[in-house]
Amino acid sequence: MSIVTVQLGQCGNQIGHEVFNAICADVRGTHGLCSKKENESYRDACKERFFREEESEVPIARAVLVDMEPKVISQTLSIAARSGCWKYDDRSHFCQKQGSGNNWANGYSVHGPRHKEAIMNLVQKEAEKCDRLDGFFTIMSMAGGTGSGLGAFVTQCLRDAFPTSFILNHVIWPYGTGEVIVQNYNSVLTLSHLYQSSDALLVHENDVVHKICAQLMNIKQISFRDVNQVIAHQLGSVFQPSYTAEGGSHYSRNPLGDLMETLVPHPEFRMLGLRNIPQMPENSLAYSTFSWPGLLKHLRQMLIANAKMEEGIDWQVRPPRPGLSIPSSHPTNKPLHFNTSIANLVILRGKDTHSVDLGSFRDPSLYTSWLNPQDAFNAWKTPRAFNKYEKSASLVSNSQFLLKPLDNVVGKAWNMFASKAYIHQYTKFGIEEEDFLDSFTALEQVISSYTLL
Repeated sequence: MSIVTVQLGQCGNQIGHEVFNAICADVRGTHGLCSKKENESYRDACKERFFREEESEVPIARAVLVDMEPKVISQTLSIAARSGCWKYDDRSHFCQKQGSGNNWANGYSVHGPRHKEAIMNLVQKEAEKCDRLDGFFTIMSMAGGTGSGLGAFVTQCLRDAFPTSFILNHVIWPYGTGEVIVQNYNSVLTLSHLYQSSDALLVHENDVVHKICAQLMNIKQISFRDVNQVIAHQLGSVFQPSYTAEGGSHYSRNPLGDLMETLVPHPEFRMLGLRNIPQMPENSLAYSTFSWPGLLKHLRQMLIANAKMEEGIDWQVRPPRPGLSIPSSHPTNKPLHFNTSIANLVILRGKDTHSVDLGSFRDPSLYTSWLNPQDAFNAWKTPRAFNKYEKSASLVSNSQFLLKPLDNVVGKAWNMFASKAYIHQYTKFGIEEEDFLDSFTALEQVISSYTLL
């Protein structure tokens, strides 16, 4: 089954381009470390998911590019075409001459309705070129106007037009120090609207990825491209083919559906975080060896201590001991900083994945009490190595990962709203104070639900 990627705004288009680059580099690489037959079935499954092949021989990305300014899209189209490895369809993009001015309301209430027909026509055409459509993967930022406002509008249109298809929104959380003065407003409005129409939100925080670039990748002058490449690597490590059943012989044909089934058991909980290990500069790989027990010990501690990367993990954090059961009305008695999960998925790629012991991830104390740990944890594996890493593991987690950043964004936005700062910029495009209050209420409910796990 195929996934149609919808790239929205400057951020969405630049990341989308890096994702297809990473996937293509992985598929073309000769570093699969597995049998020729295994490599071929991996390659076929990947191409079916992300590319279509026409007369041109060069794979064409199953993607629709949308922005309100032409510059980024024209750059993205030409860089992809020049690579010779893959390209975008020249007819699958939509852009205008004026942007959304970092205003969510402009993207959502003005550009969205005005250009709905043209954008949805492109999506419909791309969907019709899939033999079997699995769903949509949208990539967008929360801080600006087009990605966030138009992105939220397009996601609602996708839900209306394709009620049975899966929709996964990949959302970029803005830098805490801020790129845009109204980014917290834009973020609150985006998240609350996506929560209504999306199946799940997969979130990357700019601050975290920036730290990975500095501390793990040893990049001195970090550019947006460096940040986007780390994000693309992590996304590829989840979306490239893997066996979803123990000892399976066929790659999953339903990647988005399988992801939702394993990670979103309840509609109140849709926030997914992603961790990937190991991550290092390419020139260091030759000098590094990794064992599965070592990698998984780190990954498990990253999960329970809510660490963003394998450096600087707090090893003091432990799961609550069984037998110390506390009435559910007192969730505060949990060990400080312990990150409770609803559901976790670990994806292992590379050598000897069949012999890996994942028992420590099935520990009931990691999970909320209302879900059976056997259902809450899943593992996908493939002997095919990913992107030059002999062994690599990814963790997609529906847990309290995003509680603190979410609380921060809502708090900052509420403080601005209480003093009516910049509200007029939104009301002139038809977003009223009641709309803000509805969004705050929706997100307070999400925060409350995750806090009480």
